[in-house]
Parts: sequence; structure tokens; C-alpha cells
Amino acid sequence: MSQSIAISLLVCTRNRAQALPGLLTSIERAAASRPNPSIEVVIVDNGSSDATPSLLAAWCAAQPFPTRILREEFPGLARARNRGLAAVHGAIIAMTDDDCVLHDDYFDALFQAFTEASAPVIIGGRILLGNPADLPVTIKLEDHPMEADPLAFPGGFVMGANLAFTRCVLNRIGSFDERFGAGAPFVAAEDTDFLYRASGQGITLRYDPRFVVDHHHGRRTIAEETRLLAGYSYGDGALYAKHLTDRRTLAALATDIADLARDIRRPVTAHRGVRHFYCFRLKHKLRGALAFARHQIQGRSQRS
Repeated sequence: MSQSIAISLLVCTRNRAQALPGLLTSIERAAASRPNPSIEVVIVDNGSSDATPSLLAAWCAAQPFPTRILREEFPGLARARNRGLAAVHGAIIAMTDDDCVLHDDYFDALFQAFTEASAPVIIGGRILLGNPADLPVTIKLEDHPMEADPLAFPGGFVMGANLAFTRCVLNRIGSFDERFGAGAPFVAAEDTDFLYRASGQGITLRYDPRFVVDHHHGRRTIAEETRLLAGYSYGDGALYAKHLTDRRTLAALATDIADLARDIRRPVTAHRGVRHFYCFRLKHKLRGALAFARHQIQGRSQRS
């Protein structure tokens, strides 16, 4: 890497003062385990009203590596990420969530993964369950490297809680779509949209289990899990509508319809709040697609 900053770690947070110390301490440990770390940490405070600002200021002032705190008052994870992406300097841009904890060798493993890859590339890492009391959702457990099929819908292949890419990816495909993700009209899938656009430009999507985070997501009830799954499908459905003319979308929709038969032949029983999983998923995808279509129509009406 020719730039002085090899890795920029971007974290977006909002009212998580109780959870943040776990992440911040893990960043310190991971940075200390890498000799002469050429890293920076950029944290975007997405309008917190708790003790987050003072906590971040004290932490940043104590670090030996470059840190920046940015403020984005308007809520929305994608909006906050875009605020941070406009300020990072690294040749590799990594992202994690404020309820995650980095493993001690995170930066070493991340750097090694990108050393072995040709730019432009997006690489997602392993996501383990941080607390055994939490439900086994929003995790990525595979222990072997993978490369995404460029003709497949990339939802779930890798996740925004442990995602990194070369700077040239951002230059080629642009920023996150602020209509998607937490705090936005379409409550999920901002990372999937980013992957979808990248794959469409011929950018390789990889999964590398060597750089790892533990996810302390805190969801412990069946109702919370069911809402999460509905939100994921709702966001994916909105993406279907956004990319409706793409042949990958049509193939994914055809697969969703064919999968309905599996509710009878091989039903999914892992989610106790969902009786017919594939029907549940398609129903919420259709909701998301219709909502996106209405959003587009309303937007055109307001501009005319």
C-alpha cells in the first residue's frame, strides 16, 4: 500500500454509550497487536443524545493512531456511513457495527486478506455470536473462503457488520443508497444494494473467515427475530424493485417463487416465530417492492 494510511476503520453509532466500550477496547487491542499499525479510525455519531459524544472524545484523545469523530444529525445508517466514507483516507476501507467486538488479530488478518486479492474487491469477514444468550441471527459462521457467483443475488453472502473494500470500489460505484438501512424508509439491505451494484460492475465479492468480529446484537425474543427477518425481506423486496430490469433480480424472484414448495417438502424450522418461512419471506419482499414503487411515484409527483 503506497498511502500512509493502509486501513481506515469506519464505525457508525447512535445512542450506544453502554455498548461502545467493548468495541473501542477491542480496537485498541487489535491495533496494539499489529507492529507499526498504519490505521485510522473514523467514528460517525449519528445524532446521539446519550453519553456517546463525551465517551468518544475521551477515547479518541487517548489513542496513538489517528482518529476522527464526525457528526451526522439526520438519522440513517447509510447516511452516516456516507458521511464517514467522505472523510476516510485508507487504501482499504473496513466497516463494523457499534455492537461488535474485533478479534485481536483483526487488522493483521484483514491486511493479509487484501494482500492476497486483486483490486477492486469487496471482502466480508466472519461474524460470530458475541453472547450465547442472544439468538443465532445476524452472524456469518462459515470457516472457509468463498467467492460470490456474479450472477446471483448477493443478499447474506457477506454482511455490513464486518465488511471491507478497496478504495477504488467506492470510486467506481459510489456511496450507499440512503433510502435503505436502519433509520431509512427501507429498513435493511443497504449493504446488499452496495454489493449488488459492485457485482454488476464486475467487482469481485469474497468471504474470508480470517478477520473476525463478535456480534453482541442483543436480540433474545422470538418477536425480535421475526421483526428482523421481516425487515430483511422488506429491504430485499425494495431492492428487487430498484433493480427490476436486472436479470439477476428476475432470477432471484423466480427462485423465491419456486422455493414456496419447500414450505411443504422441506420446511424451515429454525425460526419459531415463522411457520412457512419461504411464504413469509416472499410476502415481505412483495411488501417492500410495492412500497419502493410507491416511493418512486410520490417522488416523481413532488418533482413535477
